[in-house]
Amino acid sequence: MNPSAPLPPSAHIKGTTKLCVTRHGETDWNITGILQGWTDVPLNDTGRQQARDLAETLADCGFTLVCTSPLRRSAETAEIIAAAWGLPPPTVSEGLKERHFGRFQGMPKSELLISHPGLHQEIVRRNPACPFEEGESVGHFADRVLAALEEIAHTHAGTRVLIITHGWVMDVITRHLRHLPRTAVLDLKRKNGESIWIASTPDTPLAESDAT
Repeated sequence: MNPSAPLPPSAHIKGTTKLCVTRHGETDWNITGILQGWTDVPLNDTGRQQARDLAETLADCGFTLVCTSPLRRSAETAEIIAAAWGLPPPTVSEGLKERHFGRFQGMPKSELLISHPGLHQEIVRRNPACPFEEGESVGHFADRVLAALEEIAHTHAGTRVLIITHGWVMDVITRHLRHLPRTAVLDLKRKNGESIWIASTPDTPLAESDAT
């Protein structure tokens, strides 16, 4: 099935939009445990293969568009997939960027363990309330991520859109879908290439869904 082929009529009932939000492929910094944030780190060979595998796995899902964070690791993942499906180049959304970790961006977690052991512990827990000096607050971060998703869903109502983004972004989305506080610590960490499916209608802008 061509991923750009029209969906069956039932998929368009009441303007239903399906978003598949997926974490980018692996980078060397993922392996070595360095806080990436807005630092522009490329995929490694494993990450590129993960992107090709995603293109194959999701090929029959009827996507008409790929959207991405502008950061290189996300954009490269999206470009590989869009090219494999014969779709136009991915649409870039600034709101899908990873959280800005302030002056701690680019620091290995092993160094943080020594210099800021308390912060290191909370980062490992993926605590959204971490005080990232000169970085982005949890409120601002969540606001921009959710606004970006709602804009994509509204602009492309009735279609299926693949969204490539980042781990902490997916944490924001998971809390929202589960109706949890923005500062809740989750019991999971999304893997490279892992996805969340979202359904959006005029009555329910963002709700957890499946691929059907």
